[in-house]
Amino acid sequence: MRIRNFVLFLAVLAVVSLAWSQEYQPKFKGDPAKSDSEAAALGFMRTVVTAEKNYKTKHNVYATSLPDLAGTGSITRRTVASNKRGDYTVSFSGKPDAYKLTMTPATIDATHRAFFVDQSGKIKAEEDKPATETSPAV
Repeated sequence: MRIRNFVLFLAVLAVVSLAWSQEYQPKFKGDPAKSDSEAAALGFMRTVVTAEKNYKTKHNVYATSLPDLAGTGSITRRTVASNKRGDYTVSFSGKPDAYKLTMTPATIDATHRAFFVDQSGKIKAEEDKPATETSPAV
């Protein structure tokens, strides 16, 4: 009985360590994310970019706040109710002719980069500081 429990313990330990040691698996061909957290942040940013394009097409101006985008594309009030998205803090500023969206993790590192996007639609990233319009594109 003790040997069986020990073998079971080793099996569970092997499964857990295998799951933790696996590298990030890209979600689609060309996925620039380096972790699941980044994939979620980038997905949110792409959703906002698409919603802003649709909003501008309909209203001839960009939305000046994230709640203004609710009902545009797949943005809901619940989606923009908080400035926290997983490991990231969202910051948005908008004017009728431009907008900026940043997503900054609590700790910026190689698998939790900071992101920036504006009305150009080009997402930019930094591995060691908050991202800005001058950061390199992903």
